This record gives sequence, C-alpha cells and structure tokens, in this order.
Amino acid sequence: MVVEKNNKFEDYKFKKVNLNFAVVGHVEWINFLKVDQLPKPGVISHSEKSLEYPAGAGSVIAKTLSELTDNQIHFFTALGKDDYGDRCFKILSNMGIKLHVAWRDKPTRRGFSMIDSQGERAITVIGERLAPDYKDKLDWSILKKMDGIFITASDSDIFKIARSASILCATPRVGLNIINRSNVLLDGLIGSNLDPGEVFSFSELSVKPKYTIKTEGENGGIIFPGGRYKALKNKKLKVDSYGCGDSFAAGILCGMASKWDIDKTLNLAKVIGRDTSEFFGPYENNYEKKLI
Repeated sequence: MVVEKNNKFEDYKFKKVNLNFAVVGHVEWINFLKVDQLPKPGVISHSEKSLEYPAGAGSVIAKTLSELTDNQIHFFTALGKDDYGDRCFKILSNMGIKLHVAWRDKPTRRGFSMIDSQGERAITVIGERLAPDYKDKLDWSILKKMDGIFITASDSDIFKIARSASILCATPRVGLNIINRSNVLLDGLIGSNLDPGEVFSFSELSVKPKYTIKTEGENGGIIFPGGRYKALKNKKLKVDSYGCGDSFAAGILCGMASKWDIDKTLNLAKVIGRDTSEFFGPYENNYEKKLI
C-alpha cells in the first residue's frame, strides 16, 4: 500500500513493509511548550501553546516504526508506578504499540521541551531515566523473532539477545560501556554530533559498527563509511525539531531491515527526519485529539 497523500511521507513513494520491529528503550513524559523565546537569564518567556505526551527516543522511534510497517511494534520499556507511567502506557497502547513494561517503584521521568519561533528547542528533564534490563520478567524471546531492533536504553545482556535480529541499531546515549560489554556488532550506531551526551570517538568502541551516523540537524551529518551527507530542505515551515533525530534513526532501521542499499536507506531517513520538523511535538498534527 502506497502511503496516501497528506500523510507524514507524502512526497516519498513509500510502500509499507511487512517486517517485525521491536524497540528497547526509555519513555519520558514531556510537556511541549511553544514559547516566544528560549530561556535566558533573568528573562520571563511566554508560552503560546502546550501539549503533553509520552516521548523520549524510545517512544518516538516506536511510533515512527509503526507508520512504516503493517505489523505491530513491540516496545520493551520501564515506567514508574505513578500517574505519568499509567498515562504513558495508555497513550502508547492507543497508538497501536504493544508495550512490555517493567514497572518500577520510582517516578516516571518527566521533562519540558521549549520550542521557539524558529523551531529550535531546549529540553530539561526531571528525574532518573528508567531503563529495562534483562533481569526484568518480560518476554525477551520475542526479540529473537524480530527483523529489526532499535535500542535506546538497556543493559549489555539485552544487546546480546537482540543481536539475533537481522538488523540491530542503537544510540550512543545507551552508554558506550554497555555497548562494549555486550561485544556485539551493531548494524548502525546513530546519534547527534551536536549533543555532548551522544558525541564519541571510534577509539572508544571495542567493536566498530557496520555503519556509524552522526547527525547535525539542518547541516546533514556524517556517515562512516561514506562521508558527509546533506540534509533535505524543508518543504513547509519548520515548526519543532524535537524527535527529528529519533525519527531519522527509525528510518535507518527500516531501510536496513528492508535490505536496501545505504543511499536509499539514508534518503528515507532524511525524509522522515525533515517531515517531523514540520509539526508541533513528536507526533503528527492534531494526533493528541485521537489519544487523550
């Protein structure tokens, strides 16, 4: 089925794949605030619009993958036993995502994403990032049946079992020490070259991934092997850059699992990343009306 016009990928003739995907990672309850200016010392800014969603890399990648395949997405995560955790579970489930949750006696991580008139954002998170680990009594055998898996937060044992998938990708924010302890070969290591929490050198990796992609927003990025690549220009007004990198990463996983060459894979990822910047919050316009 070709994606319909006015869909998120309206200018890309993408046919949904018949592949099974899983995401292992974290969720954050984020309040998205459209502000007249990003915070400055001593200056009061004003919010024109506010939305609240379960977000974070795990949620955004899972939701994006659900738009790329006809099959249900399995999302392994950890949530706090609180109201925010319950709301995250209900909303993500209503998106059609199958959640496998390790419930923690800790608060669900929250945060704020402030977006200015140029579509740039500043994020503040509150609390500990909750991550699933292999000791959690979840059905980890499901991972062995997946065509592609993306990991944003886990332990090294989960990496080992996830390696049974045809394609395994991750973000360096998982922690290079965790990735190195697993000693697995990643098909893709994808992270922001502008975020200090995701910047790394190859000398820090014990096993070099097949492909390493360092994104730089509107300036494109770098892929190893390959070199620099350019970003696509926006066809509409840039509204919010939140989730662009995570949506881009989902496109990389989908293309690789579809056995596309790296150029075609990268092009899909660029389309998805760009289009994500054209609406407010991490999901499609007005999607909150269907969820909350």
